[in-house]
Amino acid sequence: MSRRNYILLLLVGLIVPFIVSRFQELPGYMDADYYFAGGIQLAQGKGFTEPYIWNYLSDPQALPNPSHTYWMPLASIVSALGMWLTGSASYAAGRAPFILLSACVPLLVATLAFKVSHRSRFALVSGLLSIFSMYYAPFMPVPDNYALYMLLGATFLLLAPRSEKWIPIALGALAGLLTLARSDGLLWLGLAGLVMFWKNQLFLRWQKVKIVEPVRTTILVRGLLFSWLFVFIGYLLVMGFWHYRNYTLFGSFLAPGGGRLLWLENYNQTFIYPPEALTRAGFLQAGLSAALQDRIAALQTNLFYHAFGAQGEIFLFPFILLGLWQIRRNLRARVAVTGWLMLFVVMTVVFPFAGPRGSFFHAGAAFQPMWWVAAPIGLDAVIHWVRRRGYFLDRNASIVFPAALVLLTALMTLYLVNLRVVASGWAQDDSIYPSVEKMFQDNGISPNDVVIVRNPPGYFIASERPALALPFGDEATILTLAEKFNARYLVLEENGTFDAIQDLYDEPTINPAFEYLGEVDGARLYRIESVR
Repeated sequence: MSRRNYILLLLVGLIVPFIVSRFQELPGYMDADYYFAGGIQLAQGKGFTEPYIWNYLSDPQALPNPSHTYWMPLASIVSALGMWLTGSASYAAGRAPFILLSACVPLLVATLAFKVSHRSRFALVSGLLSIFSMYYAPFMPVPDNYALYMLLGATFLLLAPRSEKWIPIALGALAGLLTLARSDGLLWLGLAGLVMFWKNQLFLRWQKVKIVEPVRTTILVRGLLFSWLFVFIGYLLVMGFWHYRNYTLFGSFLAPGGGRLLWLENYNQTFIYPPEALTRAGFLQAGLSAALQDRIAALQTNLFYHAFGAQGEIFLFPFILLGLWQIRRNLRARVAVTGWLMLFVVMTVVFPFAGPRGSFFHAGAAFQPMWWVAAPIGLDAVIHWVRRRGYFLDRNASIVFPAALVLLTALMTLYLVNLRVVASGWAQDDSIYPSVEKMFQDNGISPNDVVIVRNPPGYFIASERPALALPFGDEATILTLAEKFNARYLVLEENGTFDAIQDLYDEPTINPAFEYLGEVDGARLYRIESVR
């Protein structure tokens, strides 16, 4: 593909997320709040610690708490890099690297498309599709893993078929970076091992050398084991420090708490306190029928909303499937489809609550480059099929229809960005926190007093105040948590409470343990009287 096309993709790829970011004064949702707040901590020299707790699965004991015991740290590191380079801890500085990374996505997607199709026209279309990414577009400029995952996934697919000796280490390192971004990135370590297996088999097939079976088997096994060893070395070069950190803090290479997710009976139990209440016995007592229903619901959401809608982009979906069929023998396509299917199963069967609630959408971003590569290939196959039946014989059809496809995705992206970011008000829920903090200060709150709130990292960004997540449970659960962490204040937001404490929101003076202080923009504020 020509340099001019790459420059075009870079410029448009920079302009689109930059424009989107103009309507986003805050990260906007808890994931991005958490990564940005973690970046602030790093930029200020406070290391991997956090004065807020957003869930209790790792059984935290005090504030500040070791950070990133659930979500991984790469996005926070990247956000901190922007702050270090600019000398500012502002949101504009923290998100700047993500806007730049978003601009790089179409360059890698176009390169991947050209490697797969060997057609510059397809590469340009694929790059443009990645810019106008529809459901992903509102999230590309924020401190999160979307751009990172797309770049790392595309790079992994680009390198997978290559035969240089350093490729196993590189694939392992990329798997490490994907894991450093998200815990489900560990899937890519398995994919790296699978790539080595496929290439190991193909190598001897291509050599066309007659080797007696015992010798052939020995060579295959030895080569495969060495490849896997180098993959693991590459992985440890990136992730080794993090596993060591976990081991020194928690006595295990993985942070504690993740295993408790296996026993969730509903999504709200992600915020359960104490975490010991989440057990295998409780899961089994709820019944296998309930577990099956949850997984059927997850299947429907992941299949139709995420796979067909968000990742397949609705009208691109048939072209993606057809394009993947056209390149089904391509190693890169095989890796992407295999990895996506593995992810789909994990996010449906193993994590049926986190997956539909956004984890599948997040993690699927790493495979999205291949879908953008496949779409124009599938469209071209349709055009050729129609031409064979005597229609669209004009040579311009191969230009007009891809251009129309890009235009349609651009219009849909504009519509979705307007709907999600502009019309509805980005970060509308979090925008009340400065007013909440002011009311607390008017009531004599101390700078070190801890607040229990729906979105602790979001509240910390607005106030620099220690904060705890509203626990899943009743009012007694809140009091137990408050005593444990010496939390003095409580915020209950409209549509942000659990059923067991809805009465406290509806009738704020019903419980004498919570002194009602007043209301700000639908949020009701309380002083917890039983904590001194």
